[in-house]
Amino acid sequence: MTFDVGDLMLQSVPFARTLDVSFDTVEPGRAVARMPDRADLHNHVGGPHAGVLFSVAEVASGATMISVFGDQLSRVTPLVTNATIRYLKLAKGEIVAEARLQASKEEVVAKLDAGERPEFDVLIEIRTADGTVVSEMTVTWTFKLRR
Repeated sequence: MTFDVGDLMLQSVPFARTLDVSFDTVEPGRAVARMPDRADLHNHVGGPHAGVLFSVAEVASGATMISVFGDQLSRVTPLVTNATIRYLKLAKGEIVAEARLQASKEEVVAKLDAGERPEFDVLIEIRTADGTVVSEMTVTWTFKLRR
């Protein structure tokens, strides 16, 4: 890849900068995003608001998607079609979201080449810095061909 995917995400998604998201790792099919603990983003029980956890995970899913399909961005617009999240435990402290692509590039690009809109999932595990899993999320992406 000839560009920094993490930097692209932070430049093109201002809300990620608002949350102070950073990337530990972005490699083909996988991204690890991190967000520091911030009291101004806590909920009524003292952990990050549910929307904060969702947002960090969604940003990680976007970096994962671009890490594989960045070369397609000149002909497609990536869009989220669905997202589901399970909140398992109260998160305390720094948040780490690890996202993994669940589709093959060849399958998705073949659908694009056939003029279809592919859908594919990115699974995200959200945990605290000590490794405690606090949420699990699935983001379904599609590509809209540019005409």
